[in-house]
Amino acid sequence: MTSLSIDLIFESVLRIHLFEEKAISVTFTGSGIRIKLPTTRKLAEFLDVPHYYVLPYFAMMEQEALVTRAERVGIMTTPAGTERYLALLKERYPAEGVAILGPVIYAELIGRVSRG
Repeated sequence: MTSLSIDLIFESVLRIHLFEEKAISVTFTGSGIRIKLPTTRKLAEFLDVPHYYVLPYFAMMEQEALVTRAERVGIMTTPAGTERYLALLKERYPAEGVAILGPVIYAELIGRVSRG
């Protein structure tokens, strides 16, 4: 069975966005940039683990202020979670990020994160 971690969750979220959905939902707010994550059920299916295995990791991610849950909206990254997501995107999947976001938006998002 897969050993889960917050790092694996972020990696899996990216892989779902880039290779399955071929879409990244980005929201710009006054408090920063947020990225919508797949449902916990979709993530569990992707990881081939029971749904209840991923729930404690989302609780940990909430405690570490990496994600926030919004009723009827879903799970979104916080500014810290967005930074982690985009750093991983830049490190591991830059070409795929550019392909989905376009070069201008990709560069702007990566630039914002790099500037903090």
